[in-house]
Amino acid sequence: MPLKFYCYLILILLVMTVAAPTHAARKLVAAVLTSDLPRYREAHKAFTRTLAQKGYDQSNIEIITQTPNPDPISWANTIRKFNAIGADIIITYGAPVTLAAMRESDSIPIVFVDVYGPVETGITRSMTVPGGNFTGVSSKVPMVTLIKAAQEVKPIRTLGVLYNSREIGSVVQLKELKRIGAQMGFAVVEMNVSSTTMLDNALSSLLSSRVDWLYLSESTPVSRSFEKIIRRTNESKIPVISHVPDASDKGALVALEINSLEQGQIAGDYAAKILAGKKPAHMAISTPKKIDLIVNLKVAKLLDLHVPIQVLNVATKVLK
Repeated sequence: MPLKFYCYLILILLVMTVAAPTHAARKLVAAVLTSDLPRYREAHKAFTRTLAQKGYDQSNIEIITQTPNPDPISWANTIRKFNAIGADIIITYGAPVTLAAMRESDSIPIVFVDVYGPVETGITRSMTVPGGNFTGVSSKVPMVTLIKAAQEVKPIRTLGVLYNSREIGSVVQLKELKRIGAQMGFAVVEMNVSSTTMLDNALSSLLSSRVDWLYLSESTPVSRSFEKIIRRTNESKIPVISHVPDASDKGALVALEINSLEQGQIAGDYAAKILAGKKPAHMAISTPKKIDLIVNLKVAKLLDLHVPIQVLNVATKVLK
């Protein structure tokens, strides 16, 4: 065959390679967890499964997952590493590491997961048009629903709150409780627990003040010590409410919980669309659809509390 034919064939192959869809190109997905918590790990597993279902698996993407120390310097350093290796997309779990990613990376698309109140935490001004290089999944649920259910079981005059001032989602929850308390006429006694070493003293102070209920915020020190807190509150006959996933299974009397699997699935769908070329700025931030109000009757019995029928009627799950 003439040389001209071979040159023509090579040119066609080069054009086909350049024009191949971005889906076929190998992409680098970098994920970082604010801390090593079960709800983040569960959401991330759902994320990777969803990506595979959308056609993004080991054949065309590489997923790097990091769980740095839960502090601002470690979060920022991890994002800088992702920038240096040229990640195509960054997935962030939790508000603190999401804020770090937004500060450190202004060009790589970011999909956040499990952020309580994206507007209240300062991540975005709009849930429908986030703008910039990010979008994601909110984990915010109606706090007042949880409070009203608890009020029906036992009147709240004083509500104790364990929160972490270093985690913005936890701070937002505290502010919401103070606002609701002012409206409904109960006092809020707050204790900052920014590390597990601070927990014992903070908890002892709240229990000795004889609060009516204890709210456990979504923060790393509280989540890691959840069962320990429950043991002590049970001994003092003080019921617990929380938004932490699996709080009801771990001993909260009333819980309002999102579904971590749903969070990961939505994030996976968003990531697949971004990898295919869609801009995150035009993708509305998703809000939870699967929200469960859960009542633990075993705990109620242990604490000698009666759960009225109206609470059981609105509960989506009842643990007996």
